[in-house]
Amino acid sequence: MRDPYEVLGVDRKASATDIKSAYRRQAKKLHPDANKNDPKAATRFAELNAAHELLEDEDKRKAFDRGEIDAEGKPRFQGFGGGANPGAGFGGDGNFESFSFGPEGFTRTARRGRGGAKAGGGGFGGGFEDILREAFGGGARSGRANFEPEDFGVGADVQAEMSVSLTDAANGSTQRLHLPNGKDVDVKIPVGIMNGQHIRLKGQGMAGQAGPGDLLITVSLAPHPIFTLDGADVRLDLPITLYEAALGAKVRVPTLDKPVEITVPAWTSSGRTFRLKGKGFPAKAGRGDLLATIRIVLPEKRDAELDELMKTWQRDKPYDPRKDM
Repeated sequence: MRDPYEVLGVDRKASATDIKSAYRRQAKKLHPDANKNDPKAATRFAELNAAHELLEDEDKRKAFDRGEIDAEGKPRFQGFGGGANPGAGFGGDGNFESFSFGPEGFTRTARRGRGGAKAGGGGFGGGFEDILREAFGGGARSGRANFEPEDFGVGADVQAEMSVSLTDAANGSTQRLHLPNGKDVDVKIPVGIMNGQHIRLKGQGMAGQAGPGDLLITVSLAPHPIFTLDGADVRLDLPITLYEAALGAKVRVPTLDKPVEITVPAWTSSGRTFRLKGKGFPAKAGRGDLLATIRIVLPEKRDAELDELMKTWQRDKPYDPRKDM
């Protein structure tokens, strides 16, 4: 993945607030729902989510800035022994490990140091199993997978992670997943899949003596720029103008499938919530509702005429909305 600062378009000295603002701005621009004709939209959006996840975590961000982890959050390879830790690697104290191969796959039989004595550390930096694991990838996000040999002798399942947009999870879709071996597979996203649930593709794992294993995909729901999940309900803030709040209006409301229109009564205050039945997220007990909370937004540019009107109101018609607090 590219440098997360570059992906978000922020300086390395950017504050947490700057990073959050940049993410929201980019998410609205790059979200797949806003780029339905762009086949690369899902990949770019997943990259944006990964960059934001790394930089919003203070510890991960510091580790990345120090060069300890890469843009995907994986530890950077520091080379073999002879550096600050002489016992880590092929050099240093001369530690080594012995392995045998049988029906159960690779098995460590001994770990020895200089002169044949058993060693408590060093070796291959955690064992040959770790080298095998590293050879097949680190943590994966949308469009990438992580091979984990569960049984090297008889075929192995492949563990993968896939980031899915909220709208795709609600309506179902087909998404392409790129595996480290260069193979691409099309994954059918079932309607109503939840965060952390799994999709298993038979025969798409690593080949072995008894045939290939399976591809086991763990799904994570990507943050949406305007919707948030509350169980099966979906919440969003609905911006309206000052005159729409005072006079009432018909307002277009986005949903997980297609927009609908609601009537906002005259004299509606910020914070009032409208419930749209059956417009939420699909669940076993039935589809949830959409909860749209009103947020009154003033004009972008200050208006002298509105200022004068408000001063007149303040003088002639004062009121206190906080009197009961």
